[in-house]
Amino acid sequence: MDARAERLASLLTLSTEAMLVWHLDEGIEFWNSGAERLYGFTSEEAVGRTSHALLQTKFPVEFIELITRLRNERHWSGELRHICKDGHEVIVESRQQLLSDSTVIEVNRDVTERKQIEADLREAQQHLFFLASIVQSSDDAIVSKNLDGIITSWNKGAERIFGYTAEEAVGQPITIVIPQDRHDEERTILTRLRRGERIEHFETVRQRKHGSLIWVSLTISPVRNAEGKIVGASKIARDITEQRRTGDLIATLAREAEHRSKNVLATVQATVNLSQSDTPEGLKQAIEGRIQALANVNSLFVDSHWIGAELSTIATREFAPYSQKSKTRVRINGPQVLLEPSTGQTIAVILHELATNAAKYGALSAANGSIDLQWSHEADGRLHLRWTETGGPAVETPTRNGFGRRVIEQMIAQLKGKTCFDWRADGLVCEITLPPLMPAGATQPTSKGA
Repeated sequence: MDARAERLASLLTLSTEAMLVWHLDEGIEFWNSGAERLYGFTSEEAVGRTSHALLQTKFPVEFIELITRLRNERHWSGELRHICKDGHEVIVESRQQLLSDSTVIEVNRDVTERKQIEADLREAQQHLFFLASIVQSSDDAIVSKNLDGIITSWNKGAERIFGYTAEEAVGQPITIVIPQDRHDEERTILTRLRRGERIEHFETVRQRKHGSLIWVSLTISPVRNAEGKIVGASKIARDITEQRRTGDLIATLAREAEHRSKNVLATVQATVNLSQSDTPEGLKQAIEGRIQALANVNSLFVDSHWIGAELSTIATREFAPYSQKSKTRVRINGPQVLLEPSTGQTIAVILHELATNAAKYGALSAANGSIDLQWSHEADGRLHLRWTETGGPAVETPTRNGFGRRVIEQMIAQLKGKTCFDWRADGLVCEITLPPLMPAGATQPTSKGA
């Protein structure tokens, strides 16, 4: 071997890249130190063996196709996978050259680490793409900002909630969505972020692009760079305006329910306290009747969401037991008047008291007796009711105030109204006047048998 050939052989032997020479019809003829370092086999272990059997080569194409291309094109390059002596797999970029004597010179560069890095990078990119998709599709506003409070990212949720597009928001101070009177909040938040604190579920008010205010729940976290230094913050804002409204409504309804229940209980208590009778059974019946009258009118208030109840409806329901056989035995006539709950409860009990008294001693105790209930709603808001009994037993003016009369007078007095009883020969006439308690309702007249 001349000096030039010897130097070339030494260069190939010392190369850090794996180099081997093999014959198409025979085994390996040359195996350099780079191949020893890469695969773990010594030259003595490799020479004479078929390279692809030794390294358990995984080809990207069929081996026969690779050989055919070598024969036709005299070279081939591609990616191969080899199993080293210790069993681990390596990936190489292989370049092969076919010489005229059917000898193949093969140079393999280890790209295992690079391939792993590329795979990890692809996975990381896919993960980032997945996270970015989540951020963009979130209904919540997800925003990032630097420590100067300048917006650096703005998702679709932020566009929907605050009204600014990403192009309008990025680069602007986060205070564009903070009402002027709450700017101190942002300074406090930035101070806490610089200390590395995380702020969770902070409920506050923010401002949309066109000025409307919304309630939001904020979660704010510090963002660190590769060195661990805090460089900004990520912010998630959830619109809780409807939740707040619902909560306020529930609280209002709870207070209203408490108020109404107290009013109902007070009315029941007053009714019980005013009830008297000569016998326990009579007292029981009196209390039950009055409480039932309250229950009847309260069911009307429930139907109207406690706005009120029409006087004609209250009267019709109270007189129903006395008009089952004859629709004209109890007649009611008057304009539409909407009574608020406390007034409606009082009127229901009074009508019950008058009807019960008439059924025991007055017009409703006689087969041909009848009741006329009329009312008018004066221009000044006063309500005037007139109860007239006819066709009952002969009436004499009582020598003392009966209990039913005292109940009616006391309940009307609580409403600052007036009561007048007139015992005429053909039946009782009771007139009640109530002061203006609420605006007059519609004046369309109603005239019907109860």
